[in-house]
Formats: sequence, C-alpha cells, structure tokens
Amino acid sequence: MNKILIDLERLRYPNSGIANVFRNLAKGLQYLNDKYNIYYFGTKKELLKIDPSLSIIEWKKWHKFCETFSNKFDIIHASHQLSSYFHKKYKKSIKILTLHDLNFLYEDLNESKKNRMLKKVNNNLRNTDYLVCISNFVKEDVLKHRNILDTNHIKEIFVIHNGISLPEERKYELGRFSFLEQKKYILNIGVLFAKKNQKKLVEMLPYIEEDLVLISSDEKEPYATQIRDIIKELNLQHRIHFLKNVTEEEKYALIQNCQGMCHPSIAEGFGIPPIEAMAFGKPVFLSRYTSLPEIGGEIAFYFSNLDPKQMAKEYQEGMNKFNLSIIEYQEKLKNRAYEFNYLKTAQNYLNLYKYIFEQKSSN
Repeated sequence: MNKILIDLERLRYPNSGIANVFRNLAKGLQYLNDKYNIYYFGTKKELLKIDPSLSIIEWKKWHKFCETFSNKFDIIHASHQLSSYFHKKYKKSIKILTLHDLNFLYEDLNESKKNRMLKKVNNNLRNTDYLVCISNFVKEDVLKHRNILDTNHIKEIFVIHNGISLPEERKYELGRFSFLEQKKYILNIGVLFAKKNQKKLVEMLPYIEEDLVLISSDEKEPYATQIRDIIKELNLQHRIHFLKNVTEEEKYALIQNCQGMCHPSIAEGFGIPPIEAMAFGKPVFLSRYTSLPEIGGEIAFYFSNLDPKQMAKEYQEGMNKFNLSIIEYQEKLKNRAYEFNYLKTAQNYLNLYKYIFEQKSSN
C-alpha cells in the first residue's frame, strides 16, 4: 500500500485558522481513505485530539535541520508555503505543496521582511512536483508572480478549496458572552491586522445602530493600537467588544446571534469566517478584493468601496433585502456553505493522490 506523509506541523498553533483547516483535512481523510497508508507529521497532543487512531510522526524542532524518515514515503504533502520542513530534493518521493496565499507581497512590510518571506516560500517551492492553491485567485497570483517564484520544478498546479466542518443544527450557548444575547451586533473574525481592515468597521459604526464584535486570536502592532485610538476618538468604547480565546461553541453561538458577518479584508487567500456565517444562514458583507468573491459567490453582499459612510449605507440596504426574503436567503446561504464541506476537500486531495500515483506508474 502506498505511503503518504502529510505535514500538519502548524497545529502547534491550535487556535489559528490554519489549524482548523488542518484538523478538518485530517478528519476527512481518516473518514474517506481506504487506499493509502497516511501518516501525519505534527505535535502528538494536537493530532490525537483529532483521532486517536491517526498514524503519527511526532514533530521535533530539530527536524528542520535533520530528518531521515520522509524519503521512505511515496508522497510528501507539505501543507503550508512557509513550512520549515521537507525542503530537500527527493530521488523517488513526490512532493506536493499547498500554497495558501502570497499576501506578504501586498502587505505594508519593509523590503527586508518581504525578501525573507519570499525566500521561505521559494524554499518550499523549489523541489515541489505538484502545487495546490486554495483558490483560483491564489493560482492566478502564483502565475502572475512566476518571475520571482521558484516554480521550475512544478509539473502541474491544481485548485482545491479549504473545507470546514459544518455546524450542527442546534442552539449554541454564548456562555461567558451571554451579555450579547440581547444586543444587535455585526461580527468580524480574524487577527487584528491591517490586511483584515477592521478599522473600516469601527469607522462605519457611527452610521449604523448595531454594536461591533471583534473575535481575534492575535493582534498586530501598531494596527491594534490604532484601532483602539480611533474607538476612543469616536467615543465607541461601549459599542465595540473585543473577544479572545473563544471556544468553538462560543464562536458558533456568536455567529448564530449576530445580525451579519462583515469581512472587508483587502488580502485573503481564502476566507473561512464568511463560510461559517453562511452555514448559519447569516448574511455576509465582503470586500471585492482577492479571493472573497470566489467564496461569497452571488449570494454575498459586497462593499462597492471602503468609505465608511458608503459601507454603512450598503450594509443597511443588504440587511433590508435579506429581511424581506429571509427564508429564501438563508437556504441559499446554507447551500453555498455546503460547497466548502471538509469531506469534499478531503475527497479532492484523495483524487489528487490517486492521479499522481497513476502518473507515476505510467512513466
């Protein structure tokens, strides 16, 4: 039986969005796979939480400098473009890399940091045989930047969307955030970071009646301080709620109780939070940048520009439209979210592994 190694080292950051993607991938592969011996590289503690029966190769920090196990596998699947592992040139093993985004090229970073990030990406690309991009936008971005990316070794590029575990049809409990139950609020989920653009939501708030709830697993300076300064200037301290260390139950409850999800990000490789909101039948309001139109499709509402007053106007128009046909909209939103079911993602990866093995045997 063919052996596959999947790098899930980023599970070391269990509260991150990428960790959630990886958990769903492993869960889906375990459920659907009956053809391959799949091993998972990562922290034993986090991998065992997914499924105690997983075949595990336990992550050690020194593996980035020395490891002798990867060349025993037929396929090595590196699941993140900034991985510090499995960069070497393989004689017999085939390497797949999943590339999530090239956002660093668009962020306000100094040239030195951009070059360091580019070097990391190229270290992963250099000996990659097959590249997977998580959206068509990311694939186009890769092709657009081929002049600076080390893609010479790549045979083919595929698009496989990330998948989510759809929430159960039940009431979720707000728990320690029960004070929000009687409030009307819009919701944003993501690291407090310039590319996520939460500042525009703060500036939009004086023009709408809802509060704003910001769920973040991390925050970047000086952006987080800038947001708090604007909140004070606009005297919005009582209407904006910063939430951290939110459990899955609490997150789903916060989505379930919100008026809508607002995601005016200017740099995304994908966009999990809007999908989670659609799974609850909640209206989503997105920017038209990068991958977000690919996620929201025709059922999402889009900000035509990022002027706060115009955003507020378009938010209110969208909510009015949603409330006039709420049952119809909710059904369409839930159907859209189902297109990103983690089992579809896992099946697409199994189909890719099968295709690669067929290509290998035919050569």
